[in-house]
Amino acid sequence: MRFNINQIKDMKIKGEKIAMLTAYDYSTARILDEAGIPLILVGDSLGMVMLGYESTIPVTMEEMLHHTKAVVRGTQKALVVGDMPFMTYHISTEEALRNAARFIQEAGAQAVKLEGGLTVADKVRRIVDCGIPVMGHIGLTPQSVNALGGYKIQGKTPATAQKLLDDAVALEQAGVFAIVLETVPAPLAARVTQQISVPTIGIGAGAGCDGQVQVINDLLGSFSDFVPKHAKQYARLSDIIKNAVTEYHNEVKSGVFPSEKNSFTMDEAILANLNKPGCCSQPE
Repeated sequence: MRFNINQIKDMKIKGEKIAMLTAYDYSTARILDEAGIPLILVGDSLGMVMLGYESTIPVTMEEMLHHTKAVVRGTQKALVVGDMPFMTYHISTEEALRNAARFIQEAGAQAVKLEGGLTVADKVRRIVDCGIPVMGHIGLTPQSVNALGGYKIQGKTPATAQKLLDDAVALEQAGVFAIVLETVPAPLAARVTQQISVPTIGIGAGAGCDGQVQVINDLLGSFSDFVPKHAKQYARLSDIIKNAVTEYHNEVKSGVFPSEKNSFTMDEAILANLNKPGCCSQPE
């Protein structure tokens, strides 16, 4: 039985912190699911950590659906959230609903995530009204990085702090079951968390949020292009993988690999009779 949105909401009421991680493939999703992670986000961050794009903006619906399907196949308990990519919910409410439905119907996700506050509240409400759970995302919204002037802390001035709070309230009223707060001052994130009834999931927003989300590649240290300030590397898989590959490379060159235990044997009589008349005329 999968986690559902009511269980996630109850975690806030009970004061139980919510752990959320991203996943983009079957194998990783299965590990996270077995570890008991209740929320898995198939983030459009896959554009950077999996596909090598410079930002999340080039990511397409087809790419998101492809990866979401893989994550859903790798999970049994986690609530899987599909991240709606750039311009798939901005043009019209009808298009937003159509694309949100594809995550549920085609990819098997249990919810979708949209970036923005007041500007997308009407679309969020319509999607929720049609039975699709929505997670909000405010603060630093990577799809708007060009308009924001880069990856900068949001909500540092009175006007922008008030806007962030207004956005959170608007999303709550529109029916979201949770809101991601990204790269905002910790005191502001704590204030938002106290003022709204739905859980807040922080990323670079301090410990006052109801939960935390991290990109799995940052947590595992497998993405080496850069390490965000808000990330904590619990492992350095890039070093481990590089050392393992180097050892394999050296063993192949030296003839150490494959060894006898890595090889399959066969009846020597078969080899001895190869190329002889009548040999091998009948299949096994």
